[in-house]
Amino acid sequence: MADDDAPPPWEPPLAGDEAAHLLGALDRQRATFRWKADGLDAAALAARLGPSALTLGGLLKHLAAVEEEISTWRLAGERPGEPFDVEAGHDTSFATAAADPPERLYAWYDEAVSRSRSRFAAAVATDGLGGRVHLGAPDLVVSLRRLLFDLLEEYARHTGHADLLRESVDGRVGEDPPEDWRPPWGDALTVP
Repeated sequence: MADDDAPPPWEPPLAGDEAAHLLGALDRQRATFRWKADGLDAAALAARLGPSALTLGGLLKHLAAVEEEISTWRLAGERPGEPFDVEAGHDTSFATAAADPPERLYAWYDEAVSRSRSRFAAAVATDGLGGRVHLGAPDLVVSLRRLLFDLLEEYARHTGHADLLRESVDGRVGEDPPEDWRPPWGDALTVP
């Protein structure tokens, strides 16, 4: 039986350690972004606001690429899977998203978030937030904490973009998803 008083799965802990708060804040941004982009057709995902080329579809594909790059290449020096290529030198997701069907954009994003959450939970459990990450340069010492904060910053910026884009599409506004909405990747992370 579900606890009706339980907070939604994207809510950061009210009391927890640094890792729980950081991962919780990141999940809240992920869930808010995903809710802002949720349930749209190809035309709505391709809608632009003013002179900007930014679209919700482009943001879905871009953030999927960011999740893959940060949780593979920058975290451990591993190559991300298709269609994400860290050697391309630039992110083409904004320009190519309009050619992708909505179900593919949502799947790329949801699958990337699921994999990223697992990789980061394992890294925190193994080495803590102070553990060193790859980041692509052998002489550069960067902590997992810094990598996660960079990802949180990326979400904060793009969730604001998504907020404006979604409001222009159909008027959806709000800080958090409704209490009965659930992100496709499941409940909040727990880190041992």
